[in-house]
Amino acid sequence: MMLLVTGGAGFIGSNFVRRRALAGDRITVLDALTYAGHMENLSGITDSVTFVKGDICDAKVAGEVVTKDVDAVVNFAAESHVDRSIMGASEFIRTNVAGVQVLLDAVRESGCPRFIQVSTDEVYGSTPQGEFFDESTPLAPSNPYAASKAGADLLALSYFRTHNTPVMITRCTNNYGPWQYPEKLIPLFLLRAMKDEELPLYGDGLNERDWIHVDDHCSALDAALSRGEPGQVYNICQGSPVSNREIVARLLKALGKPESLIGHVADRPGHDRRYALRADKARQKLGWEPEVNIEDGIARTVEWYRSNVDWLQSVTDYRFAEHCTALYGDCGSE
Repeated sequence: MMLLVTGGAGFIGSNFVRRRALAGDRITVLDALTYAGHMENLSGITDSVTFVKGDICDAKVAGEVVTKDVDAVVNFAAESHVDRSIMGASEFIRTNVAGVQVLLDAVRESGCPRFIQVSTDEVYGSTPQGEFFDESTPLAPSNPYAASKAGADLLALSYFRTHNTPVMITRCTNNYGPWQYPEKLIPLFLLRAMKDEELPLYGDGLNERDWIHVDDHCSALDAALSRGEPGQVYNICQGSPVSNREIVARLLKALGKPESLIGHVADRPGHDRRYALRADKARQKLGWEPEVNIEDGIARTVEWYRSNVDWLQSVTDYRFAEHCTALYGDCGSE
């Protein structure tokens, strides 16, 4: 299969590219290499990948890479950190909405038979305790990042309905695993805990998230490429939300570090209390099941970060330090 993977030098994108390259696909990666995208994330597979540095908002570039020979476009390219969207939403609207429009137009013009828009559970907003959202749940985003992804989803579905553009949308819960830029909770807290630094947990730490290992997310995308139907939305999740406090406790236990490292900082504005999805549709229609439980996933992730300190140091440059200082004084969070 000939694939175009946008945002393929980022966290989830690079894991997907590695998986598909090992399966023998021909892959073009389009990535702007912003702060969260790094060529190091593609180390060891660059001979199997054609890399193009470029912005999905650039219609000329998009037209050059979305050709009639491409079997599918998988769009990971996005601004994705909620805290950054709260500080300034313009780049989120530009990349996450306008960029998707550029890609959709390129897909229409090329006749590419498949486009997967990789979205997020955050488009649904906070889930009441005891409930689980499915694909029919109305969208109710709570922050600019989530709103930008919801806008892109609606735009993509409008292209399917108006132009018959072969769009599918996947909405996944919190990912973790190797190659994740350390602004998100798990890699940030691993980085800080390994240096015996305080872990800045938002509020009371009881906000709940559903955590899925990136390998399981990528296997779901494989299934969507093979068996998904245009015009459909598929939730991707474990289906077992846990509190941020519990995740941090698991990380510290795996590292052999004390829970006294946990500190509490002022809660994020508009912080959703709970995200919880059902993935019945993905199971029934795509034949997908998650395989990595949280215990094994945390252990594997801790071992990877312990073994890749050089990578951590290479991506935590002055931009990372400036971001942390701007938001939290000296550190970041979820």
